[in-house]
Amino acid sequence: MKKDWEIKKLGELCSFIGDGDWIESGDQSTEGIRLVQTGNVGEGIYLDKENRAHYISEETFTRLKCTEIFPGDCLISRLPEPVGRACIIPDLNQKMITAVDCTIIRFKENIQPQYFVYYSQSNKYLSDIDSEATGATRKRISRKNLEKISIPVPPLEEQKRIVKILDENFAQLETIKANAQNNLQNAKDLFQSQLTKAFSNTTWKKKRLDEVCAITSKLVDPTLPEYLDLYHVGGANIESETGVLLDLKTSKEEGLSSGKFTFDESMVLYNKIRPYLKKVARPDFAGLCSADMYPLNPKDNITKDYLYYILTSDDFTQYAISKSDRAGMPKVNREALFAYECYLPSLPEQKRIVKELDTLSEKVRQLQEIYKKQIGNCDELKQAYLQKAFEGEL
Repeated sequence: MKKDWEIKKLGELCSFIGDGDWIESGDQSTEGIRLVQTGNVGEGIYLDKENRAHYISEETFTRLKCTEIFPGDCLISRLPEPVGRACIIPDLNQKMITAVDCTIIRFKENIQPQYFVYYSQSNKYLSDIDSEATGATRKRISRKNLEKISIPVPPLEEQKRIVKILDENFAQLETIKANAQNNLQNAKDLFQSQLTKAFSNTTWKKKRLDEVCAITSKLVDPTLPEYLDLYHVGGANIESETGVLLDLKTSKEEGLSSGKFTFDESMVLYNKIRPYLKKVARPDFAGLCSADMYPLNPKDNITKDYLYYILTSDDFTQYAISKSDRAGMPKVNREALFAYECYLPSLPEQKRIVKELDTLSEKVRQLQEIYKKQIGNCDELKQAYLQKAFEGEL
């Protein structure tokens, strides 16, 4: 850090710092003064989410003595993810307030707001925030502790120079990242288009899912000796869309106590919670699975792999979403699952289709790894730029 830089506490840099207002659901209305919430505070950017906007009336604003926020104010979210992320409020051409878990900051004249917003994205800042945050399951930071966070402060002209350089470099990285994300989505779309094509032959017989598979497993006690060393598969262990199994542990290692289904290598596992996540697996071993999982046993007219691909298709996923109940945590019940209809070719044709899909899936996976690495490289470069900037080396 350069000699003319200072280290200041965040609270020392503010002409105003305060928290938003406690607004309960009963205080809200369908129009009026915009309520900006933690979900609107992105990592360095404001996320408008206009279609999910909340409001309060002028009468409520007066009654609760709310604090108005203005374009150019900086908001810091005191809740995850991550704790301490910050953005600058843009001009939305409307009166605004913010929620209690957002801290409002107006900086003194010797601080460039965007300089702080860039610093709030650095690993050093996020580490300092994390050390001051509290809470075992859902971390948050108090405003008192937020005010104690140390900020490197160069002269104002140096701040402006750093912001200009970071603006230019980040814009280039965002273009590269956006292209990689677009290519990643195109790879996924390519595979799904082939799935749709593979399952759309109307000359085949149409079958309900209960005609091609069944749930034959029973709930068992995972604490019994015969189950302790079996791997357990829960929703968190299945990678969305790919079916890759992650971080498996045995019943003993997880300390399982509630009832679980048994499965073997002949079955397909379908996670009934949040069907839009496409969590489907085709394990090659026997084990235990969550009660929120359907262990599907293929009948003689369908192969395990063909059933797996049916359940990962967009057509089935849209059907499952449409049949889900429970708005807070949508899930598919057995009746709806087994009522789904699909076209079913002969077993030799199923095997041919699966072989083509497996080959394409592997090629798409390789492309996805390339694009994910490009995205990761962009994020690493951002942190490298930020580290140099705030150590006075940019």
